[in-house]
Amino acid sequence: MAKRNQSTAVIGYLRVSTEEQAMSGLGLADQKAVIDAEAMRRGWDSIEYVTDDGFSAKSLVRPGIGQALESLRAGDAGILVVSKLDRLSRSLLDFASLMATAEREGWQLVVLDMAIDTTTPSGALMANVMASFAEYERRIIGARTSAALQQLKAQGKRLGRPRVMPQEVTERIVSERQEGRTLAAIAANLNADGVPTARGGSKWYPSTVKAVIVSAELDASAA
Repeated sequence: MAKRNQSTAVIGYLRVSTEEQAMSGLGLADQKAVIDAEAMRRGWDSIEYVTDDGFSAKSLVRPGIGQALESLRAGDAGILVVSKLDRLSRSLLDFASLMATAEREGWQLVVLDMAIDTTTPSGALMANVMASFAEYERRIIGARTSAALQQLKAQGKRLGRPRVMPQEVTERIVSERQEGRTLAAIAANLNADGVPTARGGSKWYPSTVKAVIVSAELDASAA
């Protein structure tokens, strides 16, 4: 059961993707103006702004969003608002994971350009639609990976050990873990979808899932 975050404090998240934008402030003022206007409309008294300067939306491993999520997790704030979805994430799977985290921890998510607003029934419906698309994308990735493997086998090609885990598989595993799934559940999902392991095997175990997650965390910290 999801817990309930009682805080009414609001965090506004701003992001620009290049060092040039970060230096000039290009884009930040526009994002803030959109959120300020919404705050006035809703009667939000004050907003704490958190900014990631010069960070891409490739992953959620960013200092600003990390700070915001920690405040939300601790109950110091109860609402995260962003002007556009791509300011928060360009990965549908990452965004679905974030929505699952919000539901589990009891805080609200508002994305103004997509009408996603878990504080309202219609906005929550849109959030669920996005989550459904993310689940569809996850299954498509698994199906494509499995189909490609079967095609290579049919052609009689030897499937040697890949040099690295495919990025889409790593993203899927990390996303499912962020959604709160156990290592065993993630392994079961991968096995059900026929996703090969890094060595080309057909069987995933909790230990191999954990190894992928640890590797992804090390890569993120080194970036």
